Parts: sequence; C-alpha cells; structure tokens
Amino acid sequence: MARKPAKPKKTKAAQKPKPRAKASASAPAPPPPPPSRSAGGGFWRWIRRGIAAVLWLSIAGAGGVLWYAWDLPDPDDLTRIGSRRPAITILAADGTQIMKTGDIFGDPIRLDRVPDYLPNAFLATEDRRFYDHFGVDPLGIARAMIRNITSGGVVQGGSTITQQLAKNLFLTRARTIRRKVQEALLAIWLEQKFSKAEILELYLNRVYLGAGANGVDAAAQRYFGKPAAKISPWQAAVLAGLPKAPSALNPFRFPEKAATRARVVLGAMVDAGYLTQQGASDMAQQSVTTVADRSIGRDSRWFSDWVFERAEDLMGKLDRDIVVHTTLEPALQRAARNAAAKTSAEARAKGAGELAFVAVRGDGAVAAMLGGHDASASAFNRVTQARRQPGSTFKLFVYLAGLEAGLRPNSKIDDQSITVEGWTPRNASRGHRGMVTFREGAARSINTVAVAIGERVGRQTVVRMARRLGITSTINPDPALALGVYEVAPLEMTAAYASLAAGGYAVTPYAIRRIEGRDGLLLYQRDTTADLRVIGPEVTAAADDLLRAVVDWGTGKRAKPDSGHAAGKTGTSQDYRDAWFIGYRGGGETSLTAGVWMGNDDASPTDGVYGGLYPAILWRRFMDVAAPGG
Repeated sequence: MARKPAKPKKTKAAQKPKPRAKASASAPAPPPPPPSRSAGGGFWRWIRRGIAAVLWLSIAGAGGVLWYAWDLPDPDDLTRIGSRRPAITILAADGTQIMKTGDIFGDPIRLDRVPDYLPNAFLATEDRRFYDHFGVDPLGIARAMIRNITSGGVVQGGSTITQQLAKNLFLTRARTIRRKVQEALLAIWLEQKFSKAEILELYLNRVYLGAGANGVDAAAQRYFGKPAAKISPWQAAVLAGLPKAPSALNPFRFPEKAATRARVVLGAMVDAGYLTQQGASDMAQQSVTTVADRSIGRDSRWFSDWVFERAEDLMGKLDRDIVVHTTLEPALQRAARNAAAKTSAEARAKGAGELAFVAVRGDGAVAAMLGGHDASASAFNRVTQARRQPGSTFKLFVYLAGLEAGLRPNSKIDDQSITVEGWTPRNASRGHRGMVTFREGAARSINTVAVAIGERVGRQTVVRMARRLGITSTINPDPALALGVYEVAPLEMTAAYASLAAGGYAVTPYAIRRIEGRDGLLLYQRDTTADLRVIGPEVTAAADDLLRAVVDWGTGKRAKPDSGHAAGKTGTSQDYRDAWFIGYRGGGETSLTAGVWMGNDDASPTDGVYGGLYPAILWRRFMDVAAPGG
C-alpha cells in the first residue's frame, strides 16, 4: 500500500490568518521562549541595584547620625546630672520668705519610698508606654501626629519620659531638628545604661514643676508644705499636670487652672488602669489648696534684686546654695505698698508717673522699699539706681553747716534779694519777708535764706557736710548748690536724714544681716561695731528743731501724723520735675526714716506736684501705720 505523502507545510505567507478569538480550545499553547541571557541579567541587575541602594541609605543614615551626634555631650559624664544654678533663698527680718532664685531641689526620692500613685500619675500623663519602648516610642509619635493633625494644632507631644530626661540632663530647650535627634540618641543610650526604675527616679527628681522647684519633692514642699512621700493622690495629680506648662499652671497663681489640669491627669490614670472611675470622680471635686505663698509680694522684687547684688559683693560668685537673712520688715513693706496705692492714683493724674520709697532704721537697716509703681512693669529700682535733683531736701546740709558755724534756730537771717556770681535765686512765693528766724526760713523753705547761709559758711563746707552724711553722688560748690541742683539717689538722701534720727551717728544703709549655707553654716555676719558720730548732739538737737517746724506748720504740714511728733523736709525741683519728702519719727537705732520721691523717669515736668503735696501725704499714711505715736 502506497504511503500517504506528508502534508506539505504551508509557508507563513500562504497560511490563512484566523481570528485569535476563534482559535481551537484544544490547540496547544506555544512554548515560552527560553530565558535569554539578557533577561537574566536584568533581574540580577535590579537585585544589585537594591542592595546598593540599601547600602547607600545605610551609609547616609550613619552619616546623618554622625552629623547630629558629633557635638553631643558625653553621656558618660554623669556629673552633669548634679550641675545646676545655686539656690538663693531670701528671708525677711521675721523669717518670711521673700524670694527664691536659682534651681531649687528637694531630697532625692526612690520609687520604693513614695506611694505608687505618684509615679503612676506621671506615667499616665507623660508616657503610658514607658515600660514597653526602648527610649523612643514610634507608636506614641504616630499617635501624637495623628492627634495634632486632626486637631489642627499641636495638642500632644511624642516625647517619652526618657527623652524628657535626656533633654533635662544634657540639652538645651531649643526647638530644632538637631536637638530632637540628639534627644532621641541620648534617650536610647540612657535606656541601655540604666534600668527603667532608675530612669523614672532620675526624671521625677529633675522635672521642672514651676515656682523654681525641680523634682517632685521640691514641688511638694513648695506647694503643699510636705515631702513627696506624704502627698495625697489628688496632690500627685496636680504635680503630674505641671510639666505641660509650669508657669501657666502654677498652683500659687492659677489654682483653678491647676485643678482643671489635674482632672485631666485623673482621667489619664483611669484610662491607664491606675485608678478607678469612681476614685477619679471623687477626687475631681477637690480644689487646689496650697500652703500660704510665703513670698511678701511682687513689690519686694526691687529689694530682692538689691539684696542679690549685695550678696554677690560680699560672697563673690555665688556657687553654692545660700539663705540670706535680710532687714525687710513685712508689716512695713505692706504699709508702704498700701500708702502708695492710696496716693499714687492722685499723683499720676497730675503727671507724676513714678515714685520711689524707702524706709531706714536708725542703724541703717532698710525696712521697706518700693522702686516704682509696678515691679512687673519695670525692674528699674528708683531708690538705688535713679539720680534726681533733691530740691530743697538738700538744704539739710546747708542748715547743719550753719548750725555748726554757730547759728541757732532763733538766729535772725535777712530774707532779701541776693545775687551770687551773677545768679539771683528766687523764692517760691516770689516775694521776701525781711528778717526771719532760722527756724522760719527752714519751715517755709525760703531759698534766699538757704543761699545766704551757704555763702556765709562757704559752699565747700556744705559739700563736706554732705559727704560726712553719706552723699557720694557728684556735687560741686556752685552758687545754686544750696537749692539741690545736683542729682542724688533717694537712698543716700534718706540715709542722711536717718543720721539725724539716729542722734548724729553715721547711717550706712544695709539689707543683709547674715548669710548661711543650706546646712546652716554661717558664711557672713554683719559687723555691729560702734557707729561713727558725724554730728554733735547740740547741732543734732537744733536741726531736729528746724525739721519739726517744717512738719508742724511749714511746707510739710501735710506730713504731720495723727498723733505725736515728726521731723522732715520737703523738696521740689524746677518746673515740678521732682517732688520729695524725707522725714523721721523716733530716735536712736529704732527710729524710722522714710524718703519719698515722685516724678517721671524722663525728667518731664508734672502738673504741679510738689514735695509738700502727695509725697508728704504718702509719708504720713505710711508713718501712721508703721510708727504710730512717734
């Protein structure tokens, strides 16, 4: 049988194309092309590129870490943990706290010696995943980012307690990317170096909680008058709420805000399982009750700043905790504040924008001080730093020089027109009285009488008398010297009058009685050796006679107390730029001398404010409380 010939293969051109969709289902699929050399090379090429990218990213990451870490502080140098500014505690004469400065720390706490609710309050509020992260909490950061985005602002932070500790120990508070990266690196290092318990203890002993208090024990003592181990759960919640904004939530100044924040902390403790809802609800009804804020008030700031300067003069650079015992008398400080508050509105309405007030005891102890109207508006201390024309208060030195030269209160002096080196002084009344007694010339503050006395004894004698009584400001023997044209500080003028009250002994103002270390070690004690007499008893008594007349019936009669006697002198500079009253009550070391100045810092004129008006009124209001009966 003949073999059937094979079917000839159709050429590609001869094949009739068929639609792909109509191809037989049973037709075998063409085999895949064998892998070519070029295809395999592309696959491995992508693998190699991926590995290279990972390597380069790793190198870049390592470089970034090195870039941010090159200036990190050495975390192994843990001596930095104890470095801080010295704490300066300033106490009034009766032990009342005036001010604390520097970094204030309490006793270090340990977790096994404080109630659990204290650390738990901080963990619930600041870092709920503290025991689960490695120093940085990616989940916490993500949660904070989502919360901030949905809230449209920054309402939650992502820093862990370990990061906050790293910042407190080693870094500044600058908000930069570098600082945040460094904070994270140091937090990771701390987690490797210390246990969780040690980190939490370090944090609780370092966290700033306002009012100068660093650490929970210092804050517990400051706000509640008890150590951290004895505070209540509610008080722990108050403290745990403070790191968010220590100043804005200060329990002394803003107890309601502190309470609102504490309730947020209680809610966080419930969410974290540290507290029952019922327990939180019961505590949330409480208000924030602190120990009495023992500071005298913000108006003591001028005195405190002056004390701080004096302490540095006595001790050099302050590099240790000290307690400074001062001369400030709280009752007199309050009396000064109240007298100024009653008088200042009237004076300011007449264009006297500022004031200075200082009260000095006969031994030089500064008992009260106001450096202006408002310490929060200006720290400039007009008692110690201002230099103003004293006007007729400067006549004290003329009167003393005249009395030493032999004049007496009843001596006759001619109130007449006088010309000295081409200059003719004028009296406030624009007229002349003819022959008057020395007493009347002083009581009525007659300019021509003072100039005549100054010319009789010699201007250099007047300058020397001012120096004897403690005037250190520049003064020259010019014709107008007697009328107080040279600027002086209110403190030095007041101290000069205090020498009369002290019986003629030199009075050097001081504020510090002694300085102790935190351990009670005496570091400084004021020298109490015998005082130096600068004016004789007879002259002192005669000068007192003159100054009593000023208050009894002269230019200072508005300063006359409700009872008893007082002595003092008014002063007013040209165009009513400066208005003064300086006077005293009592005698010896317990006498009290007070000086008042009113005017403007730019020396602009007031609307008729003179020494016998508001300064005299303020002085009387103070003395009626501070030294009733004389």
